[in-house]
Amino acid sequence: MNDGTAGAGTILAVDDEPDILIALEDLFEESYRVLTTSRPAEALEILRAEPDIAVVLSDQRMPGLTGDALLAEARSFHDAQAILLTGYADITAVIAALNRGGIVGYVTKPWDPGLLRSTVRQAFERHRLGRDLATERALLRGLLDHAQDAISFKDADGRFVRLNARKAALLGHDIAACLGRREDALLGPKAAPVAEADEAAIRSGAVAESLISDGPTGAEQWSHVTRVPIRDAGGAISHLAVIERDVTEQRTLEARLRQSDKMQALGTLAGGIAHDFNNLLTAILGSLELAGPRVADQPRVQRLIENARGAAERGASLTKRLLSFSRAHDLQARAVDVNALIAGMSDLFGRSLGGLVTVVTDLEDDLPAVQVDPDQLELAVLNLCINARDAMPEGGTITVATRRLSIGGDPEIADGPYLGISVTDEGTGIPEEILRRVCEPFFTTKAVGQGTGLGLAMVFGLAQQSKGRLAIDSEVGRGTRVELALPFAAQAPEQVAREAGAAPVEGRRARVLIVDDDPQVRHVTASFLTGFGHSTTEAGGGEAALQHLQRDRYDIVVADLAMPGMSGIELAAEIRDRDPGLPVLILTGHADAMQIPEDLPVLSKPFRSADLAARVATLLEDAAGQTG
Repeated sequence: MNDGTAGAGTILAVDDEPDILIALEDLFEESYRVLTTSRPAEALEILRAEPDIAVVLSDQRMPGLTGDALLAEARSFHDAQAILLTGYADITAVIAALNRGGIVGYVTKPWDPGLLRSTVRQAFERHRLGRDLATERALLRGLLDHAQDAISFKDADGRFVRLNARKAALLGHDIAACLGRREDALLGPKAAPVAEADEAAIRSGAVAESLISDGPTGAEQWSHVTRVPIRDAGGAISHLAVIERDVTEQRTLEARLRQSDKMQALGTLAGGIAHDFNNLLTAILGSLELAGPRVADQPRVQRLIENARGAAERGASLTKRLLSFSRAHDLQARAVDVNALIAGMSDLFGRSLGGLVTVVTDLEDDLPAVQVDPDQLELAVLNLCINARDAMPEGGTITVATRRLSIGGDPEIADGPYLGISVTDEGTGIPEEILRRVCEPFFTTKAVGQGTGLGLAMVFGLAQQSKGRLAIDSEVGRGTRVELALPFAAQAPEQVAREAGAAPVEGRRARVLIVDDDPQVRHVTASFLTGFGHSTTEAGGGEAALQHLQRDRYDIVVADLAMPGMSGIELAAEIRDRDPGLPVLILTGHADAMQIPEDLPVLSKPFRSADLAARVATLLEDAAGQTG
């Protein structure tokens, strides 16, 4: 065997006559790497060891194995092009070689050098093109089999010529059943827009991209479709490649981001509105409380004052719910009588749900208190009722019920007794594909502007933070039942109430510096404290307060949080630098307006006179204890 020299490709010459091999090597060594052998068995070994051999030149009549038999065996494991060399014009041997060995040509001995070179060159080119085609097929097959996208190739009439399993699955068939058929033949009228888009891409001759959706509202599956027209050698469009990528998750994330930005902007606005609104409510409620004793002998006026106070307190409750959407709410869990809370929501149901629905309650007697944030629980029940109302556009009955639960074997929560709060409607129900997503933040099936997608997400979050669970049962056309399970509290609400009210109201008389940029709130605060025997001085801002502190001595400073020029926090820091023992109480209508130090006492607006007096008395006692 002779390895010859390295060239553009490799050929193998097999002949039992050494002179012939030398002649073949001389003829091709300038253009190819030439391997030679005089033994057919060795030729097969060379072919197994050399997968890159492009052409085999073999004599027909050789001892041990004829050329056609050699080439037939080589064909079973090698893709080299085969040329038969024969020294006699035996057409029978040539036909046998064609049938058995798959030769691409034959050359008689003695050969014409030009003809033999041409035959080998053509065979070499066929081998190269075959390898390229096999590579492209392997790449295409790998792409089709392993791509996450749905990929298909159609002819100019829209018939499938290639497609992968993902595309076939979208069509509801296997690959074989789709080949040669149009998409509308597989999907019916549903595929009409697809056929129109395919035809438009073929007419335009340019790459076309589109975004399509499929599925029920609120649970759509989104696909980004790219259509690539493919031209033949003459320039005419012969095929169309279609790549469909599932972008549902991307679209969902984009929608959530847009909704998040929107809610952040609304939250900032809500916080500002709540701050101003709480200042107004403080002035209103404070003025009503101060006016009440002065008309104690006028029942009609008293009723008017109580009506106004009730409306203002409902406004304060509404502001709390507004703030719960404007910030990440830290739950203030305590023992709550759920039946009493739901019974107290009857007016709220009437104002919030409208006249088309009726709310009935089914409350089990003698239920222990649960450990939960009452404001958030009230908001959760209201949100569930609003969802129930929206599920009954023509009206119906909403049932709010409570019951004892004994839960065991639930991986979400610990085994034990719970209180169940359920809201049941007679509405349209929730399809299964949507039911899996209803608790996702910002997911909503309502029209734009009619829902934020935060209602059930907030209820779900409340359940988790309260160590409970949320369960939803729904049947399309029959209605939905949402049940919130909450753990029982260790204490009764009455005990908590007594402890919360244990702070002393009566205490020593003190000189109080009141700092607030709102003169109405400042006046109400001063009037409250004056009524409890304190001496008060008013300041409209932080700088004015510091000037008062330089001139006079005070026992406590009561300051608003958000003020122009100097905030209540900055004022408190200045006071602590000058007089560390002087207590400061911060009043705020929006505690999240800025970061408040944990050791700085805070009282939220609006407040009652007793609440303010109790906090002041407690701070004065603490200050006296530290100095004593």
